[in-house]
Amino acid sequence: MNAAMSFLPLWAVCLPVLGAIAINRIPEAQVKARNLTALAAVTATFAVVASMLPVILGGSLVELRLIRFVAGLELFFRVDALGIIFGITSSFLWIFAIIYSTGYMSRQAGQRRYFTFFVISMSATMGVAFSGNLFTMYIFFEYLTLCTYPLVIHSQSEEATRSGIKYIAYCFGGGGLILFSLIILQGLVQNVSFVPGGVLGATLGEPRFLLVVIFFMAVLGFGTKGAIMPLHSWLPAAMVAPAPVSALLHAVAVVKSGIFGMTRVLYFIYGPEMLVKLNVMNYLALIVCFTIITASVLALRQNVLKLRLAYSTIGQLAYITLGSLMLTPAGLLGGVIHIINHALLKIVLFFCAGTVIRVTGKTKIDEINGIGRRMPITMLAFAVGGLGLIGVLPINGYVSKYYLLTGALQADRFVFIIVMLTSAILNAMYYLPIVVNAFFREGEFEKPRGLEAPLTMLVPIIILAVLCIGFGLFAHKTTIPLVEHVVNYVF
Repeated sequence: MNAAMSFLPLWAVCLPVLGAIAINRIPEAQVKARNLTALAAVTATFAVVASMLPVILGGSLVELRLIRFVAGLELFFRVDALGIIFGITSSFLWIFAIIYSTGYMSRQAGQRRYFTFFVISMSATMGVAFSGNLFTMYIFFEYLTLCTYPLVIHSQSEEATRSGIKYIAYCFGGGGLILFSLIILQGLVQNVSFVPGGVLGATLGEPRFLLVVIFFMAVLGFGTKGAIMPLHSWLPAAMVAPAPVSALLHAVAVVKSGIFGMTRVLYFIYGPEMLVKLNVMNYLALIVCFTIITASVLALRQNVLKLRLAYSTIGQLAYITLGSLMLTPAGLLGGVIHIINHALLKIVLFFCAGTVIRVTGKTKIDEINGIGRRMPITMLAFAVGGLGLIGVLPINGYVSKYYLLTGALQADRFVFIIVMLTSAILNAMYYLPIVVNAFFREGEFEKPRGLEAPLTMLVPIIILAVLCIGFGLFAHKTTIPLVEHVVNYVF
């Protein structure tokens, strides 16, 4: 496959850094200047990322070899079909998250610090998306932890401090596992670049036990950020952060970087042929299926709205990994499409939850009966997000579920079908009562006398909810053709 050398990946990493520096130099009182600078930085980054899309759709790659430290160890950017999907999804949603944040964070303390780290986190995410080898991904993976930590502890309360310690411990622990796997892999192949079909083809003569150990170290290392059970407890604890940060962590950046890294390990370091020979997929499948069902059950038991969404995220992320480990074209297609669909649906849900908290001060599900009377647009958008994750037509979530089920049939894994259908039922059990009670039960809420929420919060919710429906109705013209490039690239 042809590769074009370009500095565009580097610009995608550097522009948010420049934006964050500019934000930090703007006085705290100059709110509009800071907000516009943040919006300009993330919009410019999205434009850079989007400019690489035609190259990838044309069947080429974008590469940049930045710094070579020693043989086989270099900072190397490579934009392929999988990377551009993660990059363009993240950078697009960052724009809406910034706009939403300007409304949610208004009149709150520490806004300059908040926007500085909110923007610079985008730099780390773009680095993860466009990493061309495991060394580069490890650097940006740890960079992302450092950038998002101040957002988790933004309120600086005791609870936030405890949650931040847990977040750092889990994420750096996962990063340590990745580093150990990187060191061993460097000794085996000298250059751990991401190659379709896997870079380990020449190591078939190595001890099987060593390759299995490396595999689980790398998968669990990335899986820590991907909130795979039992390495998930940092994620519900991180709900102490402001709602836009929760949306960033759960829909766009941190958790998706973990799942993205796991996909790189499966298809670009080991490869389907090696994974079958090592016979490791059944063990990983057991962990993933356990995560899907257990997270769904725990979500059902949560009364705090953000915690219910957090446990839902844990289960939904496992869907993506489940699709990848089927080792079938349809399974991978469904898993990668779910990276896009889950990001859209979950950011809508967290934005809606944040709007409810910001406007009413209510955080618990049993406190918001009848809230559809006070906030009809917000709760209709919440219904779109919930129904989409259940898999109801015509919202985009059904597309992911359809291809995941097809992939399970291709892999002759009937148990995967049972797990996904059971999870869908549980999803309905913990999403539908919220929507039904919001519109059809009496509560303390009255009809709004004006707008139900600030426009900076309401407009992103409306646009993204409409996009969820549009990507469901026109998936054959939007997400499916884009993700097919990944499948063709790998298989």
